[in-house]
Amino acid sequence: MSVQANRVMALSEWEDRWQAGRIGFHQPQVHKFLEKYLDKIVHGQKSIRFFFPLCGKAVDMKWLADMGHTVAGVEISEKGIKQFFEDQSLTYNEEPVPEIPGAKVFKSADGKISIYQCDLYKFSSAIAGKFGGIWDRGALVAINPCDRKKYASLLTSLMESDCRYLIDTLEYNPEQYKGPPFLVTEDGLKNLFEGACDIELLQSTDGFEERHRAWGIEYMTEKVYLLTPKKQ
Repeated sequence: MSVQANRVMALSEWEDRWQAGRIGFHQPQVHKFLEKYLDKIVHGQKSIRFFFPLCGKAVDMKWLADMGHTVAGVEISEKGIKQFFEDQSLTYNEEPVPEIPGAKVFKSADGKISIYQCDLYKFSSAIAGKFGGIWDRGALVAINPCDRKKYASLLTSLMESDCRYLIDTLEYNPEQYKGPPFLVTEDGLKNLFEGACDIELLQSTDGFEERHRAWGIEYMTEKVYLLTPKKQ
């Protein structure tokens, strides 16, 4: 982490990646961990409100909406948002977000999916309420390491008292690759959410793929955790 601590990606760099189609982080199928652990998030409820930080055009959003859940995401790239609705053959409306100058929200015609185009740190529960479920597939590992405390504070502020927050993290040798995605250790996660959430490791698996060789790394461990608010 210390090696990566000063690495900073500007929002414009993420937008450039979308414009150039350099979105290797996008998956064309529902994430295996979300499928496997969905019951742990939903916890017997028929319909909950999900939050997707830095959602991109994740197909997971449509998958959950088709089950009867509602989804709100935040994404900086308008191109990514429009591609989501086009890829999923969903009609949508576009509206300004009065609380955030310059921001827009794109809503599916049935109201099940809302994606806010804005800086994540300008989003708040005052804009879209709190959530019963969070799926963080690639947000914490994508944000600048120097912003992690701010990120954790925002995410905990968006959690209902019975919220279940599923997060996917990556571990590798940071001496070999500067990121993103960035290294997030179990201790690092506990330090971020200490005092606010209980943290349970659900699975640790080999996440190394052939494409990672080009990054110069020799191994990658993917870990998924479930965070739940501590009882006050």
